[in-house]
Amino acid sequence: MEILLVGLSHKTAPLDIRETVSFSEKNMDEGVRALVNCPSVLEGLIVSTCNRVEVYCATPKKKVDKAKDEIIHFLGEFHSVPREKLDPHIYTMTGEECVGHIFRVASSLDSMVVGEPQILGQVKEAFGCAANAQATGNILNRLLHKAFSVAKRVRSETRIATSAVSISFAAVELAKKIFGELEGKTVMLIGAGEMAELAARHLLNNGVEHIIVANRTYENAVKLAGEFKGTAVPFDELTQQMELADIVISSTGAPTIIIDKKMVKDVIKRRRNKPMFFIDIAVPRDIAPEVNEVQNVYAYDIDDLEGVVETNIKTRSKEAAKAEEIVAGEVRQFTDWMRSRESFPTIVALREWAEEVRRGELDKTLKRMDGLSEVDVKRVEAMTEAILNKLLHRPISRMKKAAHDGDEGAVTEMVREIFEIED
Repeated sequence: MEILLVGLSHKTAPLDIRETVSFSEKNMDEGVRALVNCPSVLEGLIVSTCNRVEVYCATPKKKVDKAKDEIIHFLGEFHSVPREKLDPHIYTMTGEECVGHIFRVASSLDSMVVGEPQILGQVKEAFGCAANAQATGNILNRLLHKAFSVAKRVRSETRIATSAVSISFAAVELAKKIFGELEGKTVMLIGAGEMAELAARHLLNNGVEHIIVANRTYENAVKLAGEFKGTAVPFDELTQQMELADIVISSTGAPTIIIDKKMVKDVIKRRRNKPMFFIDIAVPRDIAPEVNEVQNVYAYDIDDLEGVVETNIKTRSKEAAKAEEIVAGEVRQFTDWMRSRESFPTIVALREWAEEVRRGELDKTLKRMDGLSEVDVKRVEAMTEAILNKLLHRPISRMKKAAHDGDEGAVTEMVREIFEIED
C-alpha cells in the first residue's frame, strides 16, 4: 500500500487557480465521497485552505500512477475546470516524501507565515470530515493522528509560534510586554488605516475591553466603532478622550505630526502617570518621536515594529530548523511502520502455512505411536514447535530487516514465491 498526495498550493499556483478547485464546508462532504469513488483510491481526505488544496489517499503500490490520474481528473470534473488549466500547477508526492509533507503542513512549517496556528485546526477539520464520511481507514487514520502528534511536539518543544511576524501581531506582543495582561484595557484608534484596524482587532481578541475611534470624518468613526462595538468621538475631542486610552494606535493620512510631546504630557498628567502605549503605523508619522521622553509613555513607529518583526522572523527560522529535526525523526518512525505492513501479511501467511504442515504431520505421527503418555505427547509437540520456530526465524528476520531498510518488496516477494504464498 502507498500513501499518495496530489495538490497545489501558494508555492505552485496563483490565487485565481487555487480558488477554482477549493472546497467549502458545504461541498467538502460531497467532494470526499466523490474522491473515494475513484477506483484506485482506497482511502482519501481533502485539505482545502486559502493557500492549498491537497488530496491525500491510500492506494495499492501498483496503482499509484493510475490514482494520480484519477485524482487530477476528479479535481477538474468536480469543479468544472479543464485539466490543462490545472496540470502546470499540480505536484505529487508518495511514501516518505508525502508523510514528511503532511507532518510539515500540520506543524505550520509549509505555511506562508511559518508558525501560524490556523493550519492545524484546518487539517483536523478536513480529517474529521473524511472520517465522518468513512473515507479514511487504518493508513490515513494513523497518518493524521501522527501528524497531530508531531504538530503538538513542534509547538511544545520549539518556540516557532511564540514570536510575532506581522506588524499587527508585533503591536500586540509589545503591548503585552508593557502591560502584562490586556484584560480591561482601552484602545483608541485614530484614523482608519488597514494595519491599525487589524492591530486593534488583535488587541480586542487578546482581552482589551473597549475601543474608542476618532476620525476626521465623524461618520467613518461611527461606522468603524460599530464594527468593534466601541465608541466614536469627534476628532476635535482627541486630547480629552485620549486620557481614557491605555493604548493609542494612530494611522491617519495627515501630512504632519498630530500628537506631540506637550499633548501627551498633559494627557499623562490627567491620567496620574498611568502608563500609555502609542503605536504609530502612519507614513509620514502621526506621533512625534519626542513623545518617548515622557515618563510612563512608550511609543513605537512603523520602523520599530518592523524591527521587532525582522528579529522574530530570524528567531522563527532557528526554531523551524529544530522543528524540521523533530519531523524527520517522526517520518522515519512512520515509514518503518508502513514498511512493516508490507511484510506483515506474508509473515502471518508463512506462519499459518507452516503451522498447518506441522499440525498435519504431528497428528499423523501421533496416530502411529500408541501408548505415549500425555507428558510424552506434549514433549513431541514442543519439539515440533521448536523446530518450526527455528526454521522460520531466518526468513522472518530477513523480511523484518528488509522492511526497516526500505527493501521489503523484493525480499517479501521472494519469500512468497519460494513458499507459494498467494496474495
